Amino acid sequence: MKSLIENRFGLLGLVLVALLALYGVAFATQPKATARPAPGPQKVPVASVTAICPDPAETTVGVITPPGGTGPGATALLTGDKTLAGLDTTGSLWHEQIPAKSGPLVVASTGSMAAGLEAGQMRRETSGDQRGLAGVRCVEPVASTWLVGPGPAAADVTLHLTNADPAPAIAEIMIYSGEGPVVSDSGGVFTLKPGESRTVKLKDLAPSPLVMAVEVRTTSGRVAAAARAVMRGGRGVDWLPVSAAPATRVVVPGVPGGGGRRELYVASTGESDTLVEVKALTPDGTYALKGRELVEVPAGSVATLDLSSGIGGQPSALLLTSDTPIVAGLAVTGTGKKIDVAFTAGAAPIDLGSVVADNRTGKKKSSRLLLTAPDAAGKVSVQVLPRKGEAPEPFEVDITGSHTKEVKLPKVDGAFAVVVLPLPGSGPVYGGRVMDESVKGGLLLTAQPLASARMWALVPPITESVAAVLP
Repeated sequence: MKSLIENRFGLLGLVLVALLALYGVAFATQPKATARPAPGPQKVPVASVTAICPDPAETTVGVITPPGGTGPGATALLTGDKTLAGLDTTGSLWHEQIPAKSGPLVVASTGSMAAGLEAGQMRRETSGDQRGLAGVRCVEPVASTWLVGPGPAAADVTLHLTNADPAPAIAEIMIYSGEGPVVSDSGGVFTLKPGESRTVKLKDLAPSPLVMAVEVRTTSGRVAAAARAVMRGGRGVDWLPVSAAPATRVVVPGVPGGGGRRELYVASTGESDTLVEVKALTPDGTYALKGRELVEVPAGSVATLDLSSGIGGQPSALLLTSDTPIVAGLAVTGTGKKIDVAFTAGAAPIDLGSVVADNRTGKKKSSRLLLTAPDAAGKVSVQVLPRKGEAPEPFEVDITGSHTKEVKLPKVDGAFAVVVLPLPGSGPVYGGRVMDESVKGGLLLTAQPLASARMWALVPPITESVAAVLP
């Protein structure tokens, strides 16, 4: 028995010696160490993007991928089982009228056509209850979407839900009003089959609120959500832009100057009441609004603040700070016998740049950027990409810290896209695009907060480690 044990330990020793010898050879022959980037997420170009235009029938849709991408790529425009167009050239704006009775438009892009892909839809009506300019950025499917604006008692609000993924999605609609959270008899839970889209009248879930904040969140899958508000009494129509996720510091950019009403909506998503400090950032600087420095928002509810006499005359942005997370939006009403409405909302800084796919100027039409640097000074490059003809050279814009700057876009024959890119050394920049058209009876108006471009993705680092196979 003793001999057997000794033989086993001897065999184990030989195996250990052999392994050590192999390790020694591998160590001696390994390549020399090379410098590696510091641990952290790596920025890589986006390789695939899907954007949903919620209700494009009889509207114009603009689609563009900024120039600069290399390698193969393609963009497909799909409605139902029909392909409307295929695109394969960066820097070229596709801008067309969509046929009537079309469902949601799915813009799917891969390869070099994906990085920076942007799409937007615009509808123009000069008469009737839906008179106005109604524009919206085509959004990607996500797990949570916030929308802030008038409630069903003040507007006919329709929510558009689209599941563009190949798996079912379950969406839950949470509504907050001035009186607190709204509990719907139906539960506000919807199951969407792969490729299914659905419209929901918010008055069926919450008929009484004058103002509201809506969260569309999914417990399974992803959903693209958008909301269109037709104001009661013929007071205009527009889409509610997606609001930035709840935070204790919110910037609401793109508030146009001029006459008319400016109404701020602030929703508290926490479990305790909060006081929100409101400051205006204008071309003249930053200041607290006299008599409107603070707004009290009860827990789980929405509060409003009339800023018409505070910021109505100047282009501006709003800086909101609170102790608990909030979401915010703002309604802008124009002037004239027949008024129109536009909406902006809390937004993220455009650290990766921003693209707006649909702009117009000339023939009583105006498009302008409102750029805000709430902290350090900002500096950006603005590139105009027309639908036809040569693109002019980009131009640079400096934004003084704690100020807002209005940039009128040049007159262009036809529709054009705009690319805004922060330059080295710039502080955080927020922005909005405002477009209007002078028609008989008053001004048509729409606004769009600048969203961060879909140009880059952050990929976690990958390193070699024996921890994957050894305890």
